[in-house]
Amino acid sequence: MIAFLGMGLLGSNFVRALRKRGESVRVWNRSPERAQALVSTGATAHADAAEAVQGASRVHIVVSDDSAVDAVLESARAGFAKDVVIIDHTTTSPAGALARTKRWQERGIAYQHAPVFMGPINALESTGVMLFSGDRSRYERLQPELAKMTGKLVYLGPEPDRGAKFKLLGNSFLMFLTAGFADFFALAKSMGIESKDAATLFQSFNPGMTLPARLERVLAANFSSPSWELGMARKDARLMLEAADAAGITLAVLPMIAQVMDSYIARGHTHDDWTVIAKDNL
Repeated sequence: MIAFLGMGLLGSNFVRALRKRGESVRVWNRSPERAQALVSTGATAHADAAEAVQGASRVHIVVSDDSAVDAVLESARAGFAKDVVIIDHTTTSPAGALARTKRWQERGIAYQHAPVFMGPINALESTGVMLFSGDRSRYERLQPELAKMTGKLVYLGPEPDRGAKFKLLGNSFLMFLTAGFADFFALAKSMGIESKDAATLFQSFNPGMTLPARLERVLAANFSSPSWELGMARKDARLMLEAADAAGITLAVLPMIAQVMDSYIARGHTHDDWTVIAKDNL
């Protein structure tokens, strides 16, 4: 039997998918009505977290943050079976994941952080990516069941907090992409181009295809043989900023990129490849 704590959009769809596979599932949520909504799927709802986890071999949890994870697990502690495994899909701090792993190990209970790159639809359809780091033997033991919950289960190594670190890295890149879209549409607006029209650019221009080669260049620190000189990239950034400024539109990300470019130009990198702006962080 499986217990699931936290019936938000992600947790509730995880439960729906588990029930479709015929798993016996008990559910709990801080707001009881969200747990009750899963009764129609065949899950058993409980108002008390400790009651919900009684007899469960696996307890999954998806809540908001470190403090919520700690609070919910403490409230459920009295009901944990001796051989239970806690599997936490919450996006948390690396320090929190590490501390919880140690704390629960000292209590004789296995805690496993397994954050995900999954939205509600992914949870329902068992697609997306689930990260796992820590004890290798535990990974091998849990892999057959966790693999059913996601499209790809990735083992990242023995460090218990590595999954949390990689989850933050992935989310940071998603934020950069969205911020890039925000500036993209703001620049389009400043030049009198409708957002829908601007978006048609990606029907013929796919910058995602350049990601592997760009990443390889950055990691190789191959900046002296440019395909796009930093000075020329900075010129283009100036043209974009001027267009936005002329329309009275403020860009969120590009001004900061321009500042970084300027700092590298001042250090003599004008004719290096523009990816040199990543140099100091390698």
